Amino acid sequence: METNYCIPFFTILIQLMSTVNSQLNCPATDPAINYRPVIGIVSHPGDGASGRLNSSSDVSYIAASYVKFAEMGGARVIPIIYTDPPEIINQKLNLVNGIIFTGGRTKKGPYFEVVKGIFEKVLEKNDAGEHFPLLAICLGFELITMIISKDNNILEEFSASHQASTVQFVENIKLEGTVFGRFPPALLEKMTTHCLVMQNHRFGISPEGLQANKDLCRFFRILTTSVDKETKVYVSSMQAQRYPVTALQWHPEKAVFEWGSSQIPHTEDAIQVTQNVANYFVSEARKSPNKPATNKLLDNLIYNYSPSYAGKVRGSFEEVYLFTPRPTLSSL
Repeated sequence: METNYCIPFFTILIQLMSTVNSQLNCPATDPAINYRPVIGIVSHPGDGASGRLNSSSDVSYIAASYVKFAEMGGARVIPIIYTDPPEIINQKLNLVNGIIFTGGRTKKGPYFEVVKGIFEKVLEKNDAGEHFPLLAICLGFELITMIISKDNNILEEFSASHQASTVQFVENIKLEGTVFGRFPPALLEKMTTHCLVMQNHRFGISPEGLQANKDLCRFFRILTTSVDKETKVYVSSMQAQRYPVTALQWHPEKAVFEWGSSQIPHTEDAIQVTQNVANYFVSEARKSPNKPATNKLLDNLIYNYSPSYAGKVRGSFEEVYLFTPRPTLSSL
């Protein structure tokens, strides 16, 4: 009597194919979510290396750490070169799904006016129904504080240069929907006791200073405070009441991508803080419905530029993207 050994094999094969087919039938993606977000990062005057890379008066830069920060959240980047003509800047704003204002030093002149104009566009887009987030870091925090308060002298001096610090959450603050909303509870707790964030600023605003200005009070709610080297308390994180605008006095990008200062925390917990901030901001950008033509995106992405190694010449950053005015660059 013959035994058919093939039957069990074919039974197994059919079961395997059924399993594979079920795995291939992935759930449909949510049409309301933009899975290919693009972030605009505004360049800052200078070369990021005190003229050791480029001493031209009209050069501007973006530290590569901000670009990598956006990329680690799942976005691509378009540089918003502040020296570009206003029409080019406006056209680039229509290519992106969110904006980052970086750290730096300049608080006046053409740069301030460009940042102010972009900030107003961010609010306009949101008022018109387009979800368009902004993340303002360090100098960006200070600039929008000046813009909203309508007071260019509102900032106070603090001693928080090259300082890793904790953050203290405002009592009874609701974190849901904020930059900290999806942080693991254990990480939030560690942020209050471990120096997981990097501060590098000489100016800021105290909680009392913010609360004394009615425009700032209406616009922002304070999420966290920190103390400087002289134990003076300042606002370190705040979130807009009505807009997807987050302002951090500290630098979420540095823990992963910058190595020039021994004070920058590089612990696993500090890395997780960076990852969570990047994930939050890009998740906000995914809510933007803006999906411009591919060819316009490709012509303007940061991939059209090459970074320069600034760390080797004792620059403030490991890598920077340098930009000089070239009106014919964009094909918008």
